[in-house]
Amino acid sequence: MHMCCLITMGTDTKTRTKDCSWFAFCLALLLLFGKQALAQIRYSIPEEVQEGTVVGNVAKDLGLEITSLIARRFRVVSGSKDAIFEVNQNNGALYVHQHIDREELCQGSGACLMELKILVETPLEIHYVIVEIIDVNDHSPSFPEKEQTFEIAEQTLPGKRFQLHTARDPDAGINSIRTYTLTANDHFEVDIRQSDEDKIPFLVLKKSLDREQKDKHTLLVTAVDGGKPPRSGTLNISIIVLDINDNRPIFSQEIYQIEIQENVSIGTSIFRMNATDPDEGTNGEIEYGLGKTLRRKIYDIFELDKLTGEIRVKGIVDYEENDVYKLDVEASDKATSPLTGECRVVIKILDINDNPPEIEVTSLSNTVSEDSKPGTVISLLSVTDKDSGVNGKIITSITSDVPFELKPSYKENIYSVVTKGFLDREEVSHYEITIKATDCGEPPLSTFKTLSIQISDVNDNSPHFDQNPLQFYLVENNVAGNFIFSVSATDNDMNDNAAISYHIVSEGSQNGIMSFLNVNSDNGHISALKSFDFETLKTFQFQVVATDSGTPSLSSNVTVNVFILDQNDNAPVILYPVSSNGSAEGVEEIPRNVNAGHLVTKVRAYDADIGYNGWLLFSLQEVTDHSLFGLDRYTGQIRTLRSFTETDEAEHKLVILVKDNGNVSLSATATVVVKVVEPKEAFAASDVKSATKNEEENNVTFYLMITLGSVSTLFLISIIVLIAMQCSKTTDYTSKYLQETNYDGTLCHSIQYRSGDKRYMLVGPRMSIGSTIVPGSHANTLVLPDRRGTSGEVRA
Repeated sequence: MHMCCLITMGTDTKTRTKDCSWFAFCLALLLLFGKQALAQIRYSIPEEVQEGTVVGNVAKDLGLEITSLIARRFRVVSGSKDAIFEVNQNNGALYVHQHIDREELCQGSGACLMELKILVETPLEIHYVIVEIIDVNDHSPSFPEKEQTFEIAEQTLPGKRFQLHTARDPDAGINSIRTYTLTANDHFEVDIRQSDEDKIPFLVLKKSLDREQKDKHTLLVTAVDGGKPPRSGTLNISIIVLDINDNRPIFSQEIYQIEIQENVSIGTSIFRMNATDPDEGTNGEIEYGLGKTLRRKIYDIFELDKLTGEIRVKGIVDYEENDVYKLDVEASDKATSPLTGECRVVIKILDINDNPPEIEVTSLSNTVSEDSKPGTVISLLSVTDKDSGVNGKIITSITSDVPFELKPSYKENIYSVVTKGFLDREEVSHYEITIKATDCGEPPLSTFKTLSIQISDVNDNSPHFDQNPLQFYLVENNVAGNFIFSVSATDNDMNDNAAISYHIVSEGSQNGIMSFLNVNSDNGHISALKSFDFETLKTFQFQVVATDSGTPSLSSNVTVNVFILDQNDNAPVILYPVSSNGSAEGVEEIPRNVNAGHLVTKVRAYDADIGYNGWLLFSLQEVTDHSLFGLDRYTGQIRTLRSFTETDEAEHKLVILVKDNGNVSLSATATVVVKVVEPKEAFAASDVKSATKNEEENNVTFYLMITLGSVSTLFLISIIVLIAMQCSKTTDYTSKYLQETNYDGTLCHSIQYRSGDKRYMLVGPRMSIGSTIVPGSHANTLVLPDRRGTSGEVRA
């Protein structure tokens, strides 16, 4: 049930009521349903306690059952929206619900009381509880103004009183203001007059003032309350002393010493004069001026403001020109009879780092020989800086990466540039030596000087051939006297030291071949004085010496290997058949009863060329009966194609064409006459011819052996040279040369070699078994079965 309530505050017991009818209604309900407690309970609690602070257990003090508080709706009734106190229905405690400020709730210094109504129902009861708010010292005394000023003439007599502002303190009782104090001084004291509850302070002059000693006094009045600990408030008192004109301007110092940096900007204020005059008004106003006896240069550099006493820069200040200036300054007041004071201002100029170092080359050798020893002097330097002190200290170094260094002299800032290592013109022919001079100022200033040095050449490099030995290939039948190839060497030196001449070394040359060679000493062009024949000379070697024109001269040599290349300049030579008169004709007799495939004879031929130029092929140019005889194009064997019949003629003429496989092929012909005889006649004839044929074959065999031996020797030499050449080269293949020595009646030259997974072969007239010539005019393509499982091709 909502009940009307009253709250009593302070001694005035202010009562908030609603209209009378509502109050009467509440009173009737109270008389009808409840009983009123007759006794009052009183609590006390300090202000400013935290919310939730327990004041007391009001339920226990009223004798109420704790367990029935919730059921009986135990509560505090208040006419205000925000209740300061509340009760806990669980334990019956009265606690602070909102912040308590005594100075806000109660005015004055009396006791601050709050009357609370505690309401319980069933039956309805109202209990009155008085809570006293105890004051705490939470406010400091304060003055209505922070400062108070008095003007007192120096002739005022002691005992004069001046009323001060009165301080206020909201706290009550002992926490209110108790006394006033004044800072210690020789001229004033404070006096307090009691008026009812207030204490009024007065400032009393106890000693006469002297403006010449002190024209203004500043005092501090402090109001202190009686709290523990006490609080206080202060009031600033300013006493202005009035005076008469009886003093002249005085500078604080007779001599002022100031320091400024050079190059200070024009118009910069560097100093303000500090002259004072204790007088007031025009008697205390001061004007400044420079003395009349100064050097004129000073008036061009500095100026003095006559009103403010400010000294400003008027011209350029340069430490290197003058490092100190002395100014005489006068100060005069504006009285009818002005009084004057004097002082001197000494201005010292501070050096700043405004001058970079200067590098002067006193001696320089622009050209240095590359054989100069370390420590050779090439230049002398002097380094200067117009600044002084640290700003004039110089650090000198070479910044570029060059084989030179600085050596200090016995005299400061004198250096010599010397070589610190060996020079090589062929590596670097020109140096740019960058010398850096940096002072120690802040920030540091630097100067750079570049010396251009040329390295002169000495003859310290021999001529050099890029490749040694050299291999050249020369086609046989060259024109005698013509240029065939050239050698060239380089020399890293220059001018005469690099001028190279060539000559052939005759010592140790093979077979006097050098007599047929000539070298141009200027360009290394080599010409042959004779025409070379491959069949006579396969290869030869000689040495060329390259010599420069230096002093002393240097030289180097190179070995030249020359390989003669074959041309198709030899026609095939018929070895068999050969008649007694030297013609390539022969007669063969065969029995009539021979079967097909019978070997009639074999044409043998030889070609001095090699490779395709010596590869011989046989063909029938003329034949009386094409169906009777056949010719193997590779071996030259003539065989019967069928058996003879009675109708076949007894004599047959076969013309065999033998040609090589050169680009322009050469050929020879042989004639074979085949006579068909009866078996008995053939037998007899064979006995007669066997002796002759054996003799002929023995002669042929002897010549063949000589030829084979010569050719084999030449090929063996060629193979050795080629192997040496291949070993000297960094290639990714291995060449293998094999000489074919099989002989079946036709002299054969062949070279086989392998590269990677391919197998190549240069062949003469006879083909290996299983080989095939690809048809076509001079296709020169040979396909060989690879015994390793792969095949390859070579194109010449």
